Amino acid sequence: MRTLSTGIAAALLAGATLAAHPRPSAGLQDDLTAARTRGSASASVTIYEMSDFQCPWCARFVRETLPALEREYVATGRARLVFVNFPLPMHPNAVPAAELAMCAARQQKFWQMHDLLFRNQARWETLREPGVFFLALGDSAGANRNQLVECLRSGAMRGVVRSDAEGSVRSGARSTPSFYIEGALVEGAQPIELFRQVLDSIIRVKTGRQ
Repeated sequence: MRTLSTGIAAALLAGATLAAHPRPSAGLQDDLTAARTRGSASASVTIYEMSDFQCPWCARFVRETLPALEREYVATGRARLVFVNFPLPMHPNAVPAAELAMCAARQQKFWQMHDLLFRNQARWETLREPGVFFLALGDSAGANRNQLVECLRSGAMRGVVRSDAEGSVRSGARSTPSFYIEGALVEGAQPIELFRQVLDSIIRVKTGRQ
């Protein structure tokens, strides 16, 4: 299993893109990473969540586990959560959804779009042309529509999404959702009880307290 330094984290920092699209500047790459990160930079633990917006198990995690994870660990400063795009080939609308979320991230609207995409997954996952519905979600997220359209048309975030996915694969992830927590891989939409066990043990070792 590859480590984060050669997988996910490296992909987030490098911002490698497809040759057909311009490479994001270092400043933009940093902004995009910050826009999809929740929690304090000084948190004891960083959780990299590799997720697919069209994945039903990812939606289940967001619905059933994420609220408690954020309340107990992220909001309290004990853990930091970083979202990593890992759209699977079996989901035809997953890449467009990821690009939409990253275009929203350029306007600091990533998490609003994240929540809307998962909440409305059943309404867009089978659409042959989800663009109109996606723009409506952008409106609901409070994103500037003209900027969103331009970002999507330019393909500016296509390489960022590809970089995320390649980094996830290099790090050993094969399914969604998957989570890297201090180098350990947690697979599936696990209940909060499992995350408590993993996180509490790491925090106890790193800080000497639970």
